[in-house]
Formats: sequence, C-alpha cells, structure tokens
Amino acid sequence: MKVQVCIIGGGPSGLLLSQLLHLKGIDVVVLEKQSRDHVLARIRAGVIEHGFAKLMREAQCGERMDREGEIHDGFEIAHDGVLDRIDLHKYSGNSVIVYGQTELTRDLYEARARLGGKVVHNVEEVTLHDLTSERPFVTYRLNGEKVRVDCDYIVGADGFHGVSRKSIPSDVRREYEKVYQFGWLGVLSRTKPVSTELIYAKHERGFALCSLRSQVLSRYYIQVPLTDQVQNWSDDAFWTELKLRLPDEVASRLITGPSIEKSIAPLRSYVAEPMSYGRLFLAGDAAHIVPPTGARGLNTAASDVYYLYHAMLAHYQRADDSGLESYSRNALARVWKAQRFSWWMTMLLHRFPDRVEYEDKLQQTEMTYLFSSETAQRLLAENYAGLPF
Repeated sequence: MKVQVCIIGGGPSGLLLSQLLHLKGIDVVVLEKQSRDHVLARIRAGVIEHGFAKLMREAQCGERMDREGEIHDGFEIAHDGVLDRIDLHKYSGNSVIVYGQTELTRDLYEARARLGGKVVHNVEEVTLHDLTSERPFVTYRLNGEKVRVDCDYIVGADGFHGVSRKSIPSDVRREYEKVYQFGWLGVLSRTKPVSTELIYAKHERGFALCSLRSQVLSRYYIQVPLTDQVQNWSDDAFWTELKLRLPDEVASRLITGPSIEKSIAPLRSYVAEPMSYGRLFLAGDAAHIVPPTGARGLNTAASDVYYLYHAMLAHYQRADDSGLESYSRNALARVWKAQRFSWWMTMLLHRFPDRVEYEDKLQQTEMTYLFSSETAQRLLAENYAGLPF
C-alpha cells in the first residue's frame, strides 16, 4: 500500500486528522489495533472547547454535535457548602459543548465511511521503519499476513501504550511525569442530571464532579484512593458518598439509579518531548496526558491535530515545510499550558492526604481569592473554554 500519510491509531485525533486531510485531497490510511466496536465502547470525557468544535465543523462532522450537544456558558464550583459560578461566556467570550467522546468518535467513523476513507482495524505487530529517511514505511500483520505501507509521513495517534512514541530512540526522547496518589471513581447512569451545568466540588472527604452526557444520561465522579477496587463500591455506596460531598441543595435533588458503567481512572500528568522525530509526528495521548480535572485531554489532542493539519497542508499545497519543522515546538507550547491548567485545577479541588496544614490553608486561600477576583475568574474561563491555537 502507498499513501501520503499513515496514521496509527483510530481514536478521535487520528480519525479527525485523517478526515481533514482527506477533504484536502491528501491520501491517508488509519491503522487501529482494536475493532470499531471496541473503540466506540470507550467511555471518556465530553467537554469540547470552541476550537475543537470548529475543527469538527471544518471536517464536516459537526452537524450532530451542534444539534445534540449541550452548550454550556459556565460551570459551578461547590466549596464550603456553597455554589459559586464561573461565567465562561462573560469572561472569555466563548462557551464549551458537552458532547460524549463516544458520540464524537462515532460521527468521525461515519464521516470516514461516507468519503470512502481507509481505516484498517484489528492490526497486529505494527512496526515503524526508517523514520529519519525520506521513505519511511510501516508494517503490520492482518489475518496472519504481513502488510507494508509506504508513505511520506507517519502520525502516531495510538495513545500512551502505543508503539509510536516508543519508536523514538530513548536517547532522543525525554519524559516528564507526575502520578497522583488517588483516582476518580466514575459512574454512568441513565438519570436526569442534577444540574444543567457541571458542578466541581471541593470537600474535606474528597473531590466530586457532577457531569452529564445528555438530559437523560449523567456522569458522576468521586475521588478515591488508588487502592480502592470497583467491585467494592456498590451503587448505593457511591450515591451515598457523592451526596456527602455536595451542598445540601444539590444533594437533595440528586436522582440516583443503577449504574450503566463504573470504573476507576488514575490521575497522572505526562509529557514526552520532542513530539516529532524524522518523518514521525506524535499527537494526543501518545505524547501527553493530563488529569481530567480541567477537561483538557481530548482538547489538547485537537490542538495537535490543528497544528499538524495546517503544517501538512502547507507542505503539500505550497512546498512549505516550516510548519512541520516547528510542529513539536508549537504543539508543546500549548501542551504545557494545558498541563499547567490541569495541575492547577487538580491542586485546587482535591484532598491530598499527605499534605501539611500549611498547604491546606493555601488551597483554601486560593479558592477564596478566585471568587474575590474577576481577573482570576477570567484566567480560569479563558483556559477552560480554550486558549487560541
């Protein structure tokens, strides 16, 4: 097989980039190790910043998102028994769209099928070759047969555990990581959301989040130790603990029900540098991970796609390689801003068992300052709604 761009990873970032490039006449193939059903079974975040939404529309994939997505002009933070609201539209001029990642991925798959896009599932033994040459290629095994893909460029959008980042030599790759000592226990339920906007809750028992996928599908989280096991949390125990962490006015109107999905997600911050090596370019979780606190993970992957898409357009349409040469630097500049914001939100809202009393007082002071300063709220709103690409 011969294509211009070979993308490894059939998640949202790989599919979005392939759709954008295809619309501009660039020949691309996507290789995914899992089945389509497996990819669509992943339950992930669903807060989409305005820049990501624009990319989806440019990719001709935004119709259902605009029709069914929930436009949120703000969110609330519960602390000390009260609710304070961050007005995103007032302070940033933008909003976010709450739309499940599963649905977004489904839209991208349907768009690729509509255009006859090449997406190969269930690939095994994916290997990247000759990355620093002008003729890189990828090999994989499908149904027992070895297949070779010759291409101009390779994009690694295959997540943290994928092969792409590991294909960059260890003496070139530098990694930065912070692992938190707690995770989020998440429950998905077919219940009416407790609020029309997200509620982030800071409580002495630990963090909680009231989120939603639609007006009939709710997503709730509570902070738990990493030693906890999902099977040790019954639905009743989860709902009881969640209510304890919410203000009485919120807890009293919470509608509970059987969980559709329940899981514990660890929290970590991770960045790999550089995000390019020869003809290989990393995007999304293959290069960086953030805690879900600030809803930056999927959105930071979208900014990678934006930079890479425009860099490849410049190469193929104008023989201008400046964007490709500066891709890693440009992408990392925004990645680290997202890392800073996610770290700040995590430190602001969570309970840290090993923290000294001095740090607890600083956390409380930070919260008090946030809601006493319009400048502080503006900074939060600008980062949450999405910094410019």
